[in-house]
Amino acid sequence: MPTYTALTTLEGRDAAYNLGDAMERLVPEPTGVGVFEMEDGSGLWEVGGYFEDVPDSTGLSVLAAAMGAKPFVVSEVPETDWVAHVRRELAPVEAGRFFVYGSHDADKVPADCEPLLIEAAMAFGTGHHGTTLGCLRALDRLATDGFAGRNVVDIGCGTAVLAMAAARIWPETVMASDIDEVAVDVAQANVTANDLEGRVQCYEAAGFDHPKLAEAAPFDLVFANILKGPLIALAPDMATALQPQGYAILSGILNEQADEVIEVYARSGISLVHRESIVDWTTLTLQKKT
Repeated sequence: MPTYTALTTLEGRDAAYNLGDAMERLVPEPTGVGVFEMEDGSGLWEVGGYFEDVPDSTGLSVLAAAMGAKPFVVSEVPETDWVAHVRRELAPVEAGRFFVYGSHDADKVPADCEPLLIEAAMAFGTGHHGTTLGCLRALDRLATDGFAGRNVVDIGCGTAVLAMAAARIWPETVMASDIDEVAVDVAQANVTANDLEGRVQCYEAAGFDHPKLAEAAPFDLVFANILKGPLIALAPDMATALQPQGYAILSGILNEQADEVIEVYARSGISLVHRESIVDWTTLTLQKKT
């Protein structure tokens, strides 16, 4: 049975979310609606819906015109077993001592690595994206240089791959949070699959806004693999949440955005230690000096 997508772009976060809400009331109704900031530096937001029946083109046109969006592009989605397809395409990822793999590649796990099982069907953070890979390399670099995390948190954790990586190499309990309830469920499932229950604690939270995180702060290492806008907004809270000499590993940053993020964090007393670019994406390692 075919399914359909309807996609458009427009300027402004509020307008994008308003359009997403309005799409929920279409007939036939979508099975899901997504609102995302585009990661190309354009400032545009993408709004899309999935439909089991052909969507109402007139209704979509009215919504686009009312919200100042571009006309929706409606496409039929071919019937594809995407999980099987991704499993065929995604090879295991090596990032320093870490080896990220799916269960279909369990026979390829080397003996001398820190294994992290992440299924292809899970949320963002399989290790193949330059942002996740960059964060894992940054963690490996810190550990190799002698840093040992005693109080670590992963903000915007997705699959919790970074939190789990820290838990693999250090004995302390690691915290992980995400603003999305589904991502938190996925993170918890991954923690269980990797036999790290009790070692990684997962919470639903926006940034550091959770009683458990507030109680645990200040941290000596914070991961935040999100996007430039949220990272910049997070800088003042990061300065409070980091202990002196503590590190922040940040990603979700396009290469051309990195200097702005570095400048904003420097004003909050968190200075650049290392930067690495992988294709279009930059990962920053920063340290709070005092």
